[in-house]
Amino acid sequence: MLITSKVSKIQGKIKVPGDKSISHRAIMLASISEGKSVIDGFLFGEDCLSTVSCFRKLGISININEGQIEVEGKGLYGLSEPEDILDAGNSGTTMRLMTGILAGQSFLSIITGDDSLRKRPMERIALPLRKMGASINGRKGGKLAPVVIEGKNLEGIEYILPVSSAQIKSAVLLAGLYADGETTVEEDVQSRDHTEKMLEFFGAKITKDNNRVTVSPSVLKAQNITVPGDISSAAFFMAAAAAIPGSYLIIEGVGINQTRSGIIDVLTEMGAKIQVENIKHSGGEEIGDIHIEGVNLKGVNISKAIIPRLIDEIPVLAVIAAKAEGITRITGAEELKVKETNRISTMVSEMKKVGIEVNELPDGMEIIGGSKINGGTVESHGDHRVAMAMAICGLLADEPIKILGNECIDISFPDFENILKSVCSY
Repeated sequence: MLITSKVSKIQGKIKVPGDKSISHRAIMLASISEGKSVIDGFLFGEDCLSTVSCFRKLGISININEGQIEVEGKGLYGLSEPEDILDAGNSGTTMRLMTGILAGQSFLSIITGDDSLRKRPMERIALPLRKMGASINGRKGGKLAPVVIEGKNLEGIEYILPVSSAQIKSAVLLAGLYADGETTVEEDVQSRDHTEKMLEFFGAKITKDNNRVTVSPSVLKAQNITVPGDISSAAFFMAAAAAIPGSYLIIEGVGINQTRSGIIDVLTEMGAKIQVENIKHSGGEEIGDIHIEGVNLKGVNISKAIIPRLIDEIPVLAVIAAKAEGITRITGAEELKVKETNRISTMVSEMKKVGIEVNELPDGMEIIGGSKINGGTVESHGDHRVAMAMAICGLLADEPIKILGNECIDISFPDFENILKSVCSY
C-alpha cells in the first residue's frame, strides 16, 4: 500500500527513469542490427526487462554492466527460433512490436503475457501484418494473446491506420524491414514517432511526408544510444508542481519529442509556467531540462487532435483538473479503454471515491474544477498510471489517500515513491 498526503509545495531538482518507449525500441533494433550496441539510460522497469528476456530467448546476447546494456546484434535474420513461449509480461509494446519483427522470420514463435495483456486487442496489428502475408493466429480468431507467428515472406503494403497508434504503426514498419518493396503507413493524427527516428538512426531507409512514413528493406548497423528521461514519468511530477502554487521543480534530461510533449502544451494552457532549457539531441531525440512553477490553474478542453501526444498523461491531468478553476473536458480519448485497464471508467471510479466531481463520457470525461478532494482508499486495478495518478491526488487531498496495489508502479517507475518523497514539502 502507498499512502500520500497533502503537501504545501513541490520543490527540488530530479531525474526520472529512462523513456519506456525508447528503451523497448533500443533493445529491439540493437538486436536486429549488425554489431554491438551500447545503451545508456535504459529503463530497468518490468516492461522493458520483458523485452530483454524475449530477445535473449531469441538468441541475442544482452549484458547488463553497471547500468549500461550491451547488445550483440545479429542482423535482421540472425534471430533463432525460441525453444519456449516468449513472455511479454504486462507490456503491449513488447508483444505488438515484436510481432512485426517475428512476422518476417523463418521460424515459429508464440508470445503470451499476463492476465491484463491477454485481454488487450491484438487484431489491430494482426490485420495489417496479414495483408503483408504474415501468418498470425491467437485466441478468439487472432484477436487476443497468446499470439502464434509463423514467419513468412512478406510484401510491402500501403496501410491507413484506423486509429492513430504508435504500436500498430511500429509493428508494420518493423515488418517492412523484411518485406519485398516499400511499406507505407499513414495516420490521421501523428502518433509518437520514436520508431521512425530510431530506425533512421540505425541506418534504415525511411522517408516521411506529413503523416505518411515509408520504410524500405534495409541493413541496420549497431549504434550507441543514450535514452532520455521518460516524459510520461516526468508528467506526474510536472502536474503536481503545476497544480500547487508556490512550487518550483526542475526535471533534468527529459525527452521532449514533439509527438510526446502534449503535456507541456496542456499544462501551459491551464496557466502553469513551464520552460525547457539546456536542449540537446541524442539518437534522433530532443532532450531538455523542464522547469515548472506552480500557480492556480484553469480548466481546459483536451480534444482528439492532441490526444496521441499525451495519451498516457490523461490520468494525472484528470486529477489536477479537479483543483483547477472551471471545467476540464477530455474527448477523443477512446484509446484509453484498451490500456492496462479501461482508464476512462477506472479513473472516473477512483476519483469519485475521494469526492471529485467527474462525469464519464463515451470517449473521455468531464471534471468539475474546484472539487473538494477527500481522503480515502483507492485501487490501482493493476494499472501503473492509475496508481501514480492517485498518488498525486493524495498530495492535493484534505486527508491521506491510500493506494492499494501500488506494486504495479514498478512496471514503469521503480523508484517513484522515493523520488516523490524527495520533492514534497509539508
